[in-house]
Amino acid sequence: MSSTLVEPTPELAAEADARFEGVADPEEQALAVLRWAGETFGDSFALTSSMADGLLAHLAGRAHPGVQVVFLDTGYHFAETTGTRDWIASVTDIRVLSVQPEQTVAQQDAEFGPQLHDRDPDLCCAMRKVQPLARALAGFSAWGSGVRRDEAETRRGTKVVDWDAKRGMVKVNPLAAWTQDDVDRYTAEHQVPVNPLVEVGYASIGCAPCTRPVAPGEDPRAGRWAGRNKVECGLHT
Repeated sequence: MSSTLVEPTPELAAEADARFEGVADPEEQALAVLRWAGETFGDSFALTSSMADGLLAHLAGRAHPGVQVVFLDTGYHFAETTGTRDWIASVTDIRVLSVQPEQTVAQQDAEFGPQLHDRDPDLCCAMRKVQPLARALAGFSAWGSGVRRDEAETRRGTKVVDWDAKRGMVKVNPLAAWTQDDVDRYTAEHQVPVNPLVEVGYASIGCAPCTRPVAPGEDPRAGRWAGRNKVECGLHT
């Protein structure tokens, strides 16, 4: 990894957010943000993707060819998700880095007991998502995600470019202003890979034990940790 081209600061993030928030067209806004991140931080910029679809990867491959995309291989993913990861990697101009937790599922079960995700989902997410991402992003100056404002109430205030104070990094959210209609249009126009689970009602796809399909009209993230007072895994909060 090469050194960053520009030092990341809260002021830099705020200036960029003010500039790009005014771009009205969602596709042009996303491409502009991704180009800026690539030009500003070079190889010290990485994206993350849950591989629900290849939308962010496709945009990033256009704006910043060869960008590294981190995939958190938790050990609990649907087979369809890992298959989508490989599909996206084969048809977009990105480099996928699959990151695993320090413990396998079997090792975690041996130490904490089976099905920790049911008994303490916050701890399970911390060990299998949050901590691995922290290790993967060490040394980077900026990272990006596919978070959208319309996905959940907790995401309404998502900025296009933000300062991640917890990690001391710039964070970009190129899809923040996108709607589901924008996603559907771009996906169809560019024949972007989509996780097959979307076709059977999975609007937000995470680990298999903690994800269910959503009913028509439900919040897109209603299928994550259903029945619990939990809507975020901790990566974006």
